[in-house]
Amino acid sequence: MLENFAFYLFLVLLITMLIMLAKKIQVAYPVLLVLAGLLISFIPGVPPIKIEPELIFIIFLPPLLYEAAWSTSWKELWRWRRIIFSFAFVVVFFTALSVAIFANYFIPGFSLALGFLLGGIVSPPDAVSAGAILKFVKVPKRLASILEGESLLNDASSLIIFRFAMIAAATGQFVWYEAAGSFVWMCVGGVGIGLGMAYIFLKMHKILPTDPNIDILLTFIAPFSMYLATEELHASGVLAVVSGGLFLSYRSHDFLSSASRIRTVTVWESLCFLLNGVVFMLIGLDLPEIVNGLGDTDIYTAIGYGVAVTTVLIIVRIFAGYAAVITTLIMRNFITVADAQSPGWRTPMIIGWTGMRGVVSLAAALSIPLTLADGTPFPQRNLILFITFVAILLTLLVQGLTLPFLLKKIPLIDRDFVRTEKEIDYEIQNKLAQVAVDKIHQDYADKVDSFPTLKDQLQKYENQLTSSEIIINYAEYRKIYIDILETQRTWLINKNREELLLDEEIIRKHLRLLDLQEERMNMRS
Repeated sequence: MLENFAFYLFLVLLITMLIMLAKKIQVAYPVLLVLAGLLISFIPGVPPIKIEPELIFIIFLPPLLYEAAWSTSWKELWRWRRIIFSFAFVVVFFTALSVAIFANYFIPGFSLALGFLLGGIVSPPDAVSAGAILKFVKVPKRLASILEGESLLNDASSLIIFRFAMIAAATGQFVWYEAAGSFVWMCVGGVGIGLGMAYIFLKMHKILPTDPNIDILLTFIAPFSMYLATEELHASGVLAVVSGGLFLSYRSHDFLSSASRIRTVTVWESLCFLLNGVVFMLIGLDLPEIVNGLGDTDIYTAIGYGVAVTTVLIIVRIFAGYAAVITTLIMRNFITVADAQSPGWRTPMIIGWTGMRGVVSLAAALSIPLTLADGTPFPQRNLILFITFVAILLTLLVQGLTLPFLLKKIPLIDRDFVRTEKEIDYEIQNKLAQVAVDKIHQDYADKVDSFPTLKDQLQKYENQLTSSEIIINYAEYRKIYIDILETQRTWLINKNREELLLDEEIIRKHLRLLDLQEERMNMRS
């Protein structure tokens, strides 16, 4: 490890440079990182890189899921819950079934159980790749919310399928009612344990004498604790981290100070920026080991299988996109749906084309044991691993490079958020000023003449100014000002909960501005 430290340090620097280059040339950075890893792997003398599945599942997966849960809008997740759950569970299962049938019929030596094993591995799309691409092209908020919500749950469903298929492939037995009971426990237990542990961490933040540094450390401990404890009880660690992260994110203003919120977001964004870069670089660097593992299998034949399976993945996801539209149009006659209007043919096509695969698929394939319980080699392990790598590489390159072009050729209309962000900003700023003025007149009218700074601030609010360059002379004034900020913060949170068609990202921006004002006040006191 230490002898290769300089090489690893070089990789981190290279990842940073490539991500900057990706932003410059408007290309999703996972594409460049995988290609760079491939090129580096062919350089003579490069230390061999071996991806340990435990490294992905324990070190990388919990923090990445936890950060994604914190940045996800619960309001949007609930609004689009039906299509999100259908893509995260029904479509993942249908994809795994399609791959299983294809592999069983067209790849020699693949039983139905091995086909399901492969299907469970390659069925979940990777959220990081789609998210990186969507940053370059403006898409409707509903589409981004659906993709973000799906990404939080599809890893859990695919890993559940993978676990059952692994048992069937290794033992040759599959008892459906035992599998059904295990599935229910993995889902219900995962969510329940995650919420329970999240509540414990919430109480720790509130009861213990924490400061921003300790709060950050507790947020680091939380996802790993949720994941490991839940997996130990044979439930879904992924669902535990996601449910716990969503709960704590929703309640973050109840137990974190403004300083803790500001610093926690900054630290977590930097950490996940690095983790995402590393995992995609590792995919490319792992190619030599994957190719060497093929053994006697002809590489061109293996590539053909990989291309065919990738084609199945793409077709099934596009089909699922249109099937979801048809289902919605039918069900709107019986239940209340999020949007009864037909989205047309463009939105399902874009959703179908955002099915890039990523590191979770590779980690699942690598976790297949080398041998069965009796010591015989695990059937088709090397070919499954190679097909998985081809699927990841092709979806990243083909879909990842063409998705921006496709979005520009068939632009989507946002029917939800028709007003510009500047218009909403202006409205919110005016309303926050009004909330502050009302608060001062209601609770602190007798203090206005006593504190020139408070009177000056009142005048600024009344003039709808947002200047926060205030000289703090009195501790009592500081208390009044923070109380005003808290009232504004409460108004923002309530507005977000009450108005369904209000972009939560805008609300979060204004909440962050209030936190910055409070932190500036604390630093001057």
